[in-house]
Amino acid sequence: MIQNPKRYTITAALPYTNGPIHIGHLAGVYVPADIYSRYLRLQGKDVAFICGSDEHGVAISMKAKKEGITPQEVIDKYDGIIRKSFADFGISFDNYSRTSAKIHHDTAQEFFRTLYDNGDFIEETTEQLYDAKADQFLADRFVVGTCPKCGNDGAYGDQCENCGSTLNATDLINPKSTITGETPILKETKHWFLPLDRYTDFLTEWILVGHKNDWKPNVYGQVKSWVDGGLEPRAVTRDLDWGIDVPVEGAEGKKLYVWFDAPIGYISSTKEWAAREGKDWEPYWKDEETKLVHFIGKDNIVFHCIIFPAMLKAEGSYILPDNVPANEFLNLEGNKLSTSKNWAVWLHEYLEEFPEKQDVLRYALTSNAPETKDNDFTWKDFQARNNNELVAIFGNFINRVVVLTNKYYEGVIPTPNEFSEVDEQTLAELKAYPAVISSSVERYRFREALGELMNVARLGNKYLADEEPWKVMKDNPERVKTQMYVALQIAAALSVLAEPFLPFTSAKLSKILNLRDLKEHFEGFSKFLKEKNRDAKDIIIDKVLGWNDIAENSDLIPAGHKIGEAELLFAKIEDEEIQKQINKLEATKTANLAESKQPEPQKDLIQFEDFAKMDIRVGTILEAEKMPKANKLLVLKVDTGIDVRTIVSGIAESFSPEEIIGKRVSVLANLAPRALRGVESQGMILMTTNAEGKLVFINPDADAPNGETVN
Repeated sequence: MIQNPKRYTITAALPYTNGPIHIGHLAGVYVPADIYSRYLRLQGKDVAFICGSDEHGVAISMKAKKEGITPQEVIDKYDGIIRKSFADFGISFDNYSRTSAKIHHDTAQEFFRTLYDNGDFIEETTEQLYDAKADQFLADRFVVGTCPKCGNDGAYGDQCENCGSTLNATDLINPKSTITGETPILKETKHWFLPLDRYTDFLTEWILVGHKNDWKPNVYGQVKSWVDGGLEPRAVTRDLDWGIDVPVEGAEGKKLYVWFDAPIGYISSTKEWAAREGKDWEPYWKDEETKLVHFIGKDNIVFHCIIFPAMLKAEGSYILPDNVPANEFLNLEGNKLSTSKNWAVWLHEYLEEFPEKQDVLRYALTSNAPETKDNDFTWKDFQARNNNELVAIFGNFINRVVVLTNKYYEGVIPTPNEFSEVDEQTLAELKAYPAVISSSVERYRFREALGELMNVARLGNKYLADEEPWKVMKDNPERVKTQMYVALQIAAALSVLAEPFLPFTSAKLSKILNLRDLKEHFEGFSKFLKEKNRDAKDIIIDKVLGWNDIAENSDLIPAGHKIGEAELLFAKIEDEEIQKQINKLEATKTANLAESKQPEPQKDLIQFEDFAKMDIRVGTILEAEKMPKANKLLVLKVDTGIDVRTIVSGIAESFSPEEIIGKRVSVLANLAPRALRGVESQGMILMTTNAEGKLVFINPDADAPNGETVN
């Protein structure tokens, strides 16, 4: 672990531009990375927060084929959606680039060429899966089959999403081409491989020994499992028609494998940023005094902790990551998030449906972050965290302080009198919080850090509740001046401490407290935050108070300063809003069931005479009651047009007796009678199931009279 780094390079996993951003991406990568970057900036650190769209690889080609458009149209569409979503949500990248940019193609090809010239690759002719009908080699994601490790029938050629195992396409049992559905054949092709086995000793020493105590157990454990299992050469080229050309002779028609090209996107994005800002990019990647941190999800651990470091080590001039704090997965309402099944809360849709509530989602995702295990996002929990915590604790404290200051002093901060022991203890406790929160943030425990931030708001609420200035005002107004002064110091501290976690709330609170008017009050305020591509009303253009000022300065907001009127920082979210989101997911579930529902295979052929033996009649249910001591059975009286008969039907779990009286039905009238629990059933009601698996009646047209036969 680097002590007192000179600068920080922070990367967030490059999102695939084959779909929008959802809450799983945010919880796993982008919110924690943004919290960390904002926190460092508040301390005046030199930070390069880097990201960009990952626009190569099979996912893009698959999306293009599915939508009937070109890969370029796919990446342009989703890069725009993703870029706007990040900006609107307040993810404060210093640079967000694209791997389709020329600077990236040049950087990736140069990197490959350096390793190639150094003899770091193995050139081999191997057998790869080939779709003869489509006349093309099949990249990993164009192959599905049975996982050899867990038996999952839907494993891809690079990974099984059921057990998480990383695979080669040739490992799959019963592989099928996703392009044609054909069984692929093996065909020879030449590729270049990075011999990871050569880096076993390096990885063992660097990670398994050097980072045993400071890397997260899930990251360390996965790396150890790979190293202990024996590393093998990994292909860095692919037979594709979309991607970066392999820059050597004899590689015509081949592209750099996306997991070779994508992490180099961090470097090319840094180059792009440095050129725009007039900086030198190299210290951010090649200076030992730079701290490099990769924020990723657990599915990318192997690539960021084994493959990319091996690439950097082979190149020779780059630093290695100081930490890779990968998170586990976030589920949604008990099920795995899925882009293909639309089982997700999409960021751009959230921002439309919950305007001005970016921080509510940031808070909910951080509070429930999957830092050590998979966690579950539910809309009810989202609502509870907003109403019971943000509104009732944070918002309530600020509102009381601002309202009372305006009521008693027309918004002017009062001059305090002598501090009581409680006052001094409260201010001392406040001064301790920046170090407490810092300790959690610097150990990548953002959920814990957010809890400590809320404890600052709780400190304020407790102080007001115990001191009761609204009661003291009657008999001792001079004492109230001190009480309100202390409460306002807590409010000012919250405006700073909340910024990494709740940037929009921090900006709003700073505006309410008029903190921008206090520049002259401080001789040396912290380096202020500059954010790009944001609407001016949503950001703090300059931060008067810095993180460390809270611990060092007892006069955060001075007497005589005038604050603004009270505004609600958070609004209560009603049940109707939450139910709307739950209904939306239920509709998605229904659509997925309908899409995945496979019709039963056709039964054996019968002759017309067999069908003609069935007497199917139009009827009406006249009476219905539950069969005693039978949960599934209803006893029906049905008018078949030729008689009124008793039919026992196993539909009680789907329908109540009351709702089916008068229902028009189709009846198999000549079914041999059968005794069920002592009641003779004289026929059968015809039913089917809908996409949700729920029983539905086979209804005749309304104008068909009872007794008409179905032919």
